[in-house]
Amino acid sequence: MNIFQTVDRHSSVLPEIYRNMTVSELEDRVKAIKNKLGSKLFIPCHHYQKDEVVQFADATGDSLKLAQLAEVNREAEHIIFCGVHFMAETADILTTKNQKVYLPDMRAGCSMADMADMFQTERAWDKLGKLFGKTILPLTYVNSTAAIKSFVGQHGGATVTSSNAEKMLKWAFNQQQRILFLPDQHLGRNTAFHLGVGLDEMAVWNPINDELEFDGPVEKAKVILWKGHCSVHENFTVENVADIRRNYPTMKIIVHPECKREVVELSDMAGSTNYIIEAIGRAEAGSAWAIGTEMNLVKRIINEHPDKHIMSLNPHMCPCLTMNRIDLPHLTWCLELIDQGILHNIIEVNEKEAKFAKLALERMLAHV
Repeated sequence: MNIFQTVDRHSSVLPEIYRNMTVSELEDRVKAIKNKLGSKLFIPCHHYQKDEVVQFADATGDSLKLAQLAEVNREAEHIIFCGVHFMAETADILTTKNQKVYLPDMRAGCSMADMADMFQTERAWDKLGKLFGKTILPLTYVNSTAAIKSFVGQHGGATVTSSNAEKMLKWAFNQQQRILFLPDQHLGRNTAFHLGVGLDEMAVWNPINDELEFDGPVEKAKVILWKGHCSVHENFTVENVADIRRNYPTMKIIVHPECKREVVELSDMAGSTNYIIEAIGRAEAGSAWAIGTEMNLVKRIINEHPDKHIMSLNPHMCPCLTMNRIDLPHLTWCLELIDQGILHNIIEVNEKEAKFAKLALERMLAHV
């Protein structure tokens, strides 16, 4: 029986046949379809993906870089985004109607992005408007849904990345007196603090309780941080830092700004994924590093730099579970469905949402 004749185009359940294939069988099938489709196919892979998937990447990078590469690649008819849902959405927003964006496993979401939905955001905006009037500009981390990007775009705001958040906060403060920063409170707090905003000038919006958390007079608040976080980076702790300082006193600690403020403050360096990769790449042979970011990437950095002593800041850290849903069997399945002309696992952002989300992205790109 031809397995493709029985596929439910709306199902995300991987057919058993792919679970039973050997690694070499799966790899051979991926190679065959890549060779067959050639430039009609583009496979961008996020840094946090497994090596079994990354080996077939046409490009690796952070989410925005990959979406931009997809945007300029007009030859590709099929873009297989190996990342999570919001990343594929951004790629769909930036590419043409003639191009299709696929997510190999539709369950690959992002817990941080899911911490801010439209209903919560609209309620928050209404209540914050009553508190602060028209003195607020919204910014959203690119690690957010297309709907949130669209909301920000409609209200004059922009997206930010972990590498350009400082520039974008400066831009936003030139537009308005206050900033609502979605959905990652830690990136917002670390960036604003680095720009000189006091911790006592930062409030937190709790979307579950639908209320502002702030001890001082509300008029003093300059930054309203959405109470969201990355489930991976929040697991790096001050105890992890203390363990490294005690056991490896000469080791440098470098972390992602999605980590908590107290972890970033105790570390030697903090920056985006690309910042971390480049910093380790420039480091002298024999240098020692503890890295506070996703484990798949840390393992890859370790393998790429055998001349350095590198370890995870948290030795018990797990890889990003949602990123890890994209694996070799799902990639093979997705490619074989495309080869058979079956439309499946396509990411489509509706036209109105895409219009304002793209506006938020373009505002960022115009200022970085």
